[in-house]
Amino acid sequence: MNEKARLLRIRAKIKRKKPCFLRQEWWRYPKFKNDPKWRRPKGIDSKLRLKKKGRARSPSIGWSSPRVVRGLHPSGYEEVLIHNVRGLETIDPTRQVARIGGTVGSRKREMIVAKAKELGIKVLNP
Repeated sequence: MNEKARLLRIRAKIKRKKPCFLRQEWWRYPKFKNDPKWRRPKGIDSKLRLKKKGRARSPSIGWSSPRVVRGLHPSGYEEVLIHNVRGLETIDPTRQVARIGGTVGSRKREMIVAKAKELGIKVLNP
């Protein structure tokens, strides 16, 4: 567990320094400003693809987090999306936590939280 905590700290440090990767010509078209998804530049003369000096940074393997903690919640647990009480049966409380879906209503949410407490499962958004 100590090793995982160390790697989570390293991931947090990498994420603080990581820039927001903007797609090519994001400033030119309003549709790109509202949708900041990265798209790989594929143009034959693209300076961004060639990684010329003065251009925006592009994603590479060096920006990724350590493989052991990649995709984990900051608490170190793996998140599992739950929409009903039956979904709690698949969770292993030693390494996983539940996140209740956004479309779940308050009545069913209360039932899920009660069952999770009974099973000893942590819920991220009770």
